[in-house]
Amino acid sequence: MPEQSSPLDLAEGDPFGPHNLPYGVFSTPDRAGERRVGVRIGNHVLDAGAAALALGSPYAQLLAQPDLMALLSAGRTAWRDVRRALTAWVTVPAHRTDIEPLLHPLDTVTLHLPYRVADYVDFYASEHHATNVGRIFRPDGDALTPNWKHLPIGYHGRAGTVVVSGTDVVRPAGQRKAPADPAPVFGPSVKLDIEAEVGFVVGTGSEHGTPVPLADFREHVFGLSLLNDWSARDIQAWEYVPLGPFLGKSFATSVSAWVTPLEALDAARTAPPARDFPLLPYLDDADEDEPGGYDLRLSVAINGQVVAEPPFSTMYWTAAQQLAQMTVNGASLRTGDLYGSGTISGAEPAQRGSLLELTWNGRDPLELPEGKRTFLEDGDTVTITAWAPGPDGTRVGLGEVTGRIVPTA
Repeated sequence: MPEQSSPLDLAEGDPFGPHNLPYGVFSTPDRAGERRVGVRIGNHVLDAGAAALALGSPYAQLLAQPDLMALLSAGRTAWRDVRRALTAWVTVPAHRTDIEPLLHPLDTVTLHLPYRVADYVDFYASEHHATNVGRIFRPDGDALTPNWKHLPIGYHGRAGTVVVSGTDVVRPAGQRKAPADPAPVFGPSVKLDIEAEVGFVVGTGSEHGTPVPLADFREHVFGLSLLNDWSARDIQAWEYVPLGPFLGKSFATSVSAWVTPLEALDAARTAPPARDFPLLPYLDDADEDEPGGYDLRLSVAINGQVVAEPPFSTMYWTAAQQLAQMTVNGASLRTGDLYGSGTISGAEPAQRGSLLELTWNGRDPLELPEGKRTFLEDGDTVTITAWAPGPDGTRVGLGEVTGRIVPTA
């Protein structure tokens, strides 16, 4: 009989090869109540805690856990050392006897939110997105607000409604008032939208009262995930003056089940767009040792039909600048903090990361196989995928984030 291939023998170019190794949390049908830290390799999940115990690893205490919190809080040196160990476990032939029984096919496991979200902040960092939104809502005024190129604009969201990919999203209800309406009405949102984003996951916290400088970004941020910041545009438009987003955003934010460590994305580092405004010193990254941007290629699909391909490399404000802005007033970081990049949009119409832009606030409907779309209908499924350049010409796959819209409860 022919020798059976190992799950560790991946096809050439697999975006989830040993150069990637994103972290997640999973359970299996036979142990449904037990959540375990897993690492994705190809189309399998390695039980990382069981592997550490089987191999007598000193990192078993960090990996034999029900979530990623212990690993996140361990700090950058531990993150690097654990990643090196995992790479050896899935590549060194001598480990195969121990490792192969601990691999679970991806389609047989349940994936869970991999960390406990402490605080959630969302930014507004794409110049193309901000310009488009300004032109839609202020056609006779300046597209960008006066502060936009001086600081990364953001708001605090609701950490308790961050959900893992695959969770249904209930259409939110709330007050809305169109400009011509005599009074507000209450009911389900009729302008439910998506925002294709990247979320950054904080590992080690910081001391209250001590800002985090640009140079310390990698000391605090463990990795990133794809993120969909669902938005009820009609609710948002009525409520957001003067204090900003509230119920139009807080009903759900979906994140990928996989967190890609920053080390896996070293080959994707790239310079951000040229700045045409001088920056205050705490945001000025001109002399930083490594470029602050990431070359991530996103794809947004509605019911399987690709509607946009936003490029993350065009983001005006970097993740390091966002972290510096978040803490410059002395606000502290906590393990499990999550912050979103803001909607990612490029210069071309097909690179816009929201339906607000893609349809120009409903003026130009999208043509999908099942009918036209201005905003999301009940039953629609939105899936965001992405990849980044990896070492030696490889690709690093980012775990998808998907959600299906269900009717108002």
